[in-house]
Amino acid sequence: MTGASVVFDPLLGWLPLAVLAALALAVTLVSVLRGLAGWPFRFLGFVLILAALANPSLQSEDRQPLPDIALILRDETGSNRLAGRPDQSDAAVDQLGAELARLGVEERVVSVPDAPDNGGSTLHGALDAALADLPRDRLAGVFVVSDGLAQDALRAPPQAPVHLLQTGEPGDWDRRLIVRNAPAYGILGETMTLTLRIEDEGDVPEDIRGRPVQVGFALNGEDLRYATAPVGVDMNLDLTLDRGGMNVLRFELPTGAGELTDRNNSAVVQINGIRDRLRVLLVSGEPHTGQRTWRNLLKSDPSVDLVHFTILRPPDRQDGVPVNELSLIAFPTRELFVEKIDEFDLIIFDRYRRRGILPTSYFSNIQRYVTEGGALLVAGGPELASAESIYHSPLGRILPAEPTARVFEQPFTPRLSDLGQRHPVTAGLDADFPPEAEGEAPGWGRWLRQIELIPGSGQVVMDGAGDRPLLVLDRAGEGRVAMLASDQAWLWDRGFEGGGPQAELLRRLAHWMMREPELEEEALVAEAQGLTLQITRRSLSDGPHSVTITRPDDSRVEIPLEETAPGRFTADWQGDEPGLYRLQSADLDTVAVLGTANPREYERVVADPAPLGALIEATRGGIAPVAAGLPALRAVDAGRQAFGRGWLGITPRNAYVTTDLRLTPMLPAWAWLLLGASFILGAWIREARR
Repeated sequence: MTGASVVFDPLLGWLPLAVLAALALAVTLVSVLRGLAGWPFRFLGFVLILAALANPSLQSEDRQPLPDIALILRDETGSNRLAGRPDQSDAAVDQLGAELARLGVEERVVSVPDAPDNGGSTLHGALDAALADLPRDRLAGVFVVSDGLAQDALRAPPQAPVHLLQTGEPGDWDRRLIVRNAPAYGILGETMTLTLRIEDEGDVPEDIRGRPVQVGFALNGEDLRYATAPVGVDMNLDLTLDRGGMNVLRFELPTGAGELTDRNNSAVVQINGIRDRLRVLLVSGEPHTGQRTWRNLLKSDPSVDLVHFTILRPPDRQDGVPVNELSLIAFPTRELFVEKIDEFDLIIFDRYRRRGILPTSYFSNIQRYVTEGGALLVAGGPELASAESIYHSPLGRILPAEPTARVFEQPFTPRLSDLGQRHPVTAGLDADFPPEAEGEAPGWGRWLRQIELIPGSGQVVMDGAGDRPLLVLDRAGEGRVAMLASDQAWLWDRGFEGGGPQAELLRRLAHWMMREPELEEEALVAEAQGLTLQITRRSLSDGPHSVTITRPDDSRVEIPLEETAPGRFTADWQGDEPGLYRLQSADLDTVAVLGTANPREYERVVADPAPLGALIEATRGGIAPVAAGLPALRAVDAGRQAFGRGWLGITPRNAYVTTDLRLTPMLPAWAWLLLGASFILGAWIREARR
């Protein structure tokens, strides 16, 4: 294939040539106005001289034609892998390859996988990325083999017809569950509202069309419970959380006969349960140095509402001062311990002794409050070992240890017990206070007083003087109880002998008693990072521990856990696919969501060309359902409609690459000058004869 054209390479440059052309034109005009008979010869002479200065050459090219390119975009996302769509896609791609080969068109096949981060089918974006690697002057057409369900927006269309070979069957139908207004977090004990909606699309069977559906729902891996819900109508669901931390709410619909997929018949909502405010009642039996430590700790926590009473003048104190002259308020015992006791999350008795302020019936009410789910902390000084100890009240039946009459007024260094090394309340407290030598006590400061306790139940997590119990934790009914056998924790706060983790210890203790999930001693926690599951099992018992994982398809796998710290057993496990995974270890269970439990790709699965309609219309392309038969291909001119009954069109580009280039002067410069001079001379001769 060859091509030829005329090119110019002026000897003097284009500007001098333009000046000379203007002068030649002026001379010619003057000749015409003066009526000189030789002006045509003079004009032709000037033209030939200017042509000589323009240096015209004949450029010839050897061209190698290039084949046109057709781009085939194959949808391999989740929705196009349903039912028989993969087979339809294979047949369409094979047919296109054969037709393009018949027309001498080169094919480029690009696969479109599932988009990361729940982006759905990004067909428009995949088209742009594929076109960036193709020469646009060779693109004859684009064929999208897909169900048409694109979730991204239209960008600039290509300068070639775009056709859709739509997979799917005319009788396809699907039912999906939609959850709206799902909050990211919820306040414990308060009602929140979620909106559910069940939608049908496609050719729904007549026997189930529009009929109510049984919806199953479960919270945190519990067994499914069912309710009846209408189709195509929003339904509000009221939910109240009673467990702190991450709560996983799962909904499921039964799979209908002939339904395309059940992947969108379920939905998972993760809601972080938080407490609005923690209400704490602190009762100090007498003014002492350590009570400010408790007050400062609890007041510094913005999530805590603190009610603090200090008994300054007990009823048995007779100092002769009239009551109306005392700047004190009466201790509202009935209001606090009878009427509003259930509004508190934690009650702390700090060096409290029985002096007749609280009658026995009030202590019985406190006992009831604890066994029904409340929390009680007793921080004792010498009064705990006296005859006025609150242990000798109805509270003694729920306290985990019995105080004796012995009080040790001597320095000692608190230690974590073997159990305390594993318990989340005390585990790792000594990490920042290493001992001076192995086997010695931690490097924190000493305390100066301890009351002797005889443990009856519960867990001793700290020891004191002579390895006697210092901090004992226990459960009483539905509630929790703790006893601290010393009033010297404030020494750490003041930095005595280097201080210690006083604030962290008391914070953990208070939050454990209020049942914060991260401080549960027996817990199973699963955190998802992509498709990787990070499993942590906290336990006070020695291993080995393992966890059984139930996949979304109900298959199970058991994996062992490795102890990475005292009381902490961990493992990383790679999941197979996105979805809801249930985990169980001993009597503990939890759920975790890997990837996206509600993939956008499965929101709609019935084939629909509408998402690609604007792109196809802008390029004058067509739509061919694969189920109705594969179309033939034809060549059509650019700008014309590129589809018809049973055929789709491509636009030939006739692209080529130049392999050789030659320049041949049309005439030598002297020949141009000679011819020009001859015409000018002829003009003079003619004018001379006249």
